[in-house]
Amino acid sequence: MNMKIAFLQILPGKSLDENFLTGKKACVEAKEKGADIALFPEMWSDGYDLPQDQNQLKGLAIEKDSAFLKGFRDLASELQVAIGITFLEAHRPNPLNSVLFFDRTGREILHYSKVHTCAFDLEKVLDSGDGFYTADLDFGRGTVKIGSMICFDREFPESARILMLKGAELILAPNACPMEINRLSALRSRAYENMVAVATCNYPEGHPDCNGHSTLFDGVPWLPNGVRDMCVFEAPEAPGVYVAELDLDSLRTHRRNDIMGDKYRHPEKYDILSDDDVCGVIGGEFKHW
Repeated sequence: MNMKIAFLQILPGKSLDENFLTGKKACVEAKEKGADIALFPEMWSDGYDLPQDQNQLKGLAIEKDSAFLKGFRDLASELQVAIGITFLEAHRPNPLNSVLFFDRTGREILHYSKVHTCAFDLEKVLDSGDGFYTADLDFGRGTVKIGSMICFDREFPESARILMLKGAELILAPNACPMEINRLSALRSRAYENMVAVATCNYPEGHPDCNGHSTLFDGVPWLPNGVRDMCVFEAPEAPGVYVAELDLDSLRTHRRNDIMGDKYRHPEKYDILSDDDVCGVIGGEFKHW
């Protein structure tokens, strides 16, 4: 059983209304190309615009029940295509970097806010999400357990590991940064070590600090006849609506038979991971724990 994922690697406009119309057009194209789910790049509602002035920032943030998001909910139902729509979410004291997933009936199935915000940069004006969640996505021909992480979340193995432990088979990852060999390698590693597929949608070249290269790593590093490349799709730099297929049967066979994921973990020996007082070598200086 295969499912088709559409990567909406497109350029945003200059207003919420323009982004809705551009996003709607891309979703229609995704449907025409046979997609089961359409995924937007990070913070599509305002094109990842993050003014540092709080008044300007809050002026761009939208409520979860806004007309913008309801529009994509209705579109999912109309097109019979699941949609992962990203937005700057109104929240107190500071906005959130969020994604909502609507299934093909327009039902909200997952709401996730970025946990690992880039607090060293523009995202210091945002609050962090409260955890990682999964949901069952019925795409008509079957059901797949999905989860989400956003951009910088990929650099923390815990993000994908928690989603795997909660049953995720497919991680859908909106993105807004240059995708080069090291970041792509991080995505490959998250797929490999957790036996999950990871689909990442980036902004194309022409958007500040972005370069396309949306990817699908299918989580299956080898078959009975040998080693294979888990990267089954990588978009070019140009804008476009790109569709890739995920072989769920192959992934599920691999998850049943291979040794990765949670099969040989020793969580009783990982206490240090949840100890807030632990320090290590930071900036060349050794900190005792």
